[in-house]
Amino acid sequence: MNFVNCYDNATRADAYSTLEFANTYHLAFRDLPEIFRAHVKGLAALDFGCGTGRSTRFLRGIGLHPVVGVDISEKMVFRAREIDPQGDYRIIPEDDMSALPAEGFSLIQSAFTFDNVPGMETKVRLFRDLRALLTPEGILVNIVSAPEIYWNEWSSFSTRDFPENRDAGPGDPVKIITTDFHDSSPAVDILWPHESYVDVYARSGLEVIEMRKPLATGDEPYRWVSETSIAPWSIYTLRRSR
Repeated sequence: MNFVNCYDNATRADAYSTLEFANTYHLAFRDLPEIFRAHVKGLAALDFGCGTGRSTRFLRGIGLHPVVGVDISEKMVFRAREIDPQGDYRIIPEDDMSALPAEGFSLIQSAFTFDNVPGMETKVRLFRDLRALLTPEGILVNIVSAPEIYWNEWSSFSTRDFPENRDAGPGDPVKIITTDFHDSSPAVDILWPHESYVDVYARSGLEVIEMRKPLATGDEPYRWVSETSIAPWSIYTLRRSR
């Protein structure tokens, strides 16, 4: 399948640089401090697929240090450096992570990165490379879009223009529009359900020690659409297979 990374352009980078932790995105990050306290032993963290640095700054803001953000998109990293000149943001051409320290990170976070990675082989290769960067007791937290996010309406997203999403199978492209910023062009992601992720993790030498599908309580200061009854995200906490 010919697949173009729709996030690697200046317009998309400018749009993503305005995102905060509100609306549907709130649920992706709400539980992370609790997950980290329960499982992470150490402070050094890697943000894989840092984009314009929102998720990297989140890690630093809760006390992790040092924090390195990496991405394949020069446009995204350029904006991250503009916003946060003191941050450590690096480009990894062709997903080459060989310059990063082996067994150097107690935590690796990947927020939505694998939504845009096509193919089983590529996913497995990347997870194996990330596994090699974990300390022996290190944790990898992978935040991904649940398949249901592409079938419903949300506080931060719309899919009503793409009914074909419901016919998509594992590995097929799906479209979604983010309504939290000014760029209304659809993102093209890859549908990858829970069973497919479990298969990827097993092939990569990783095991799931916790999984969460966060729902809104209704008490948050946001206008929820589907979030109180359908989980938009899946959060996997992983470690090296024993």
